Amino acid sequence: MSSADEFRAGLRAFLTDHHPGRRPKDPVARLAWRKAWLATLFDAGYAGPGWPREYGGMDLDFARQVIYQEEYAGARVPGPLGTGPGIAAPTLIAYGTPEQKERFLRPMLRGDSVWAQGYSEPEAGSDLSALSTTARREGDEYVVNGQKVWNSSADIADVLFTLVRTGPPDSRQDGISYLLIDAHAPGVGVRPLRDLTGDAHFCEIFLDDVRVPVADRIGPENGGWPLVRTSLGHERAAGAMNQAALYRRVLDELVELAHERGATADPLVRDRLADFEIRVTIMRLTGMRTIADIMAKGEPGPASSTARLFIVTFEQELHEFALELLGAYGILGRHDPHAVQRGRWVWGFLRTRASTIGAGTAEIQRNTIAEQVLGLPRDPVTPTTGRAR
Repeated sequence: MSSADEFRAGLRAFLTDHHPGRRPKDPVARLAWRKAWLATLFDAGYAGPGWPREYGGMDLDFARQVIYQEEYAGARVPGPLGTGPGIAAPTLIAYGTPEQKERFLRPMLRGDSVWAQGYSEPEAGSDLSALSTTARREGDEYVVNGQKVWNSSADIADVLFTLVRTGPPDSRQDGISYLLIDAHAPGVGVRPLRDLTGDAHFCEIFLDDVRVPVADRIGPENGGWPLVRTSLGHERAAGAMNQAALYRRVLDELVELAHERGATADPLVRDRLADFEIRVTIMRLTGMRTIADIMAKGEPGPASSTARLFIVTFEQELHEFALELLGAYGILGRHDPHAVQRGRWVWGFLRTRASTIGAGTAEIQRNTIAEQVLGLPRDPVTPTTGRAR
């Protein structure tokens, strides 16, 4: 048995032997359940496959990172809490001070501290450099005022990693700073937003004279824009490999659904399933390439937009096809007693309607690919500088 095979076998055995069991229905119990699992991973040395060891990670080579993502997705265990480990952590590792790294990274990876992103605003979504949340400096503190929206996990967050304007109103990307805000500080308000599924996957954040220590700024004042690039690149790259592993399993379940519905005799159905099979393979190879780029260059680069666009369009089309297989049952939600598989495919269809909006719209991803990957002329409709999402 090769060392890679031994690593796979050991990881699989750990995930099997320490599986946390069924997810609790109560939200409070579910959060505690997820935190306990992340602590178990961290304490056993199985957290952060791509993180440096000095911050509690595994510092795995390329091949073992691929194995890790495959086995983790197949084990059906809880993923990371919040958006910190995949987005804020690479930025903090690259730009944070030694004190900041020591203070924030290990608790984030262990699940002791949940992080949520505070980038988008009601009037500045895709044109992120037009954000208007202000941070006025008073001595050793900033006083922050503004509003953020579409924030995953903000309702359970302990830390908000945010972009604020510390420069003049018209300074665009040249006046943005990167702040870490205590989510429990006075003046921070969080309100969940319900989506098509009936669940609240996102929140809006209100910041009213919130005081933030200057020591909790990452990078220089008015120098947050390069950090944005790092964060967004990793945000788009973070899901590439684990999404490929996840949809490997989901596609197998879709094939089972087609069998149950008696649809696999139809050559058109088989053709669609074969197309999905090819695209899952492409997704996996793209994820591997993204990991290799990060390990070689430290950054995923603009090509991460390619993976992001590919994944979001794939998951939408997959769930659209699942509803075609369900026929009339495709209008029954999770709480209907006649729903097929407890309405999971209908829920997935509704949930993925937002896939081409989150983490940068599909239109913005196409512009990034065209301009920064293919070298095509800039879109004249968008601002000359500063577009990040």
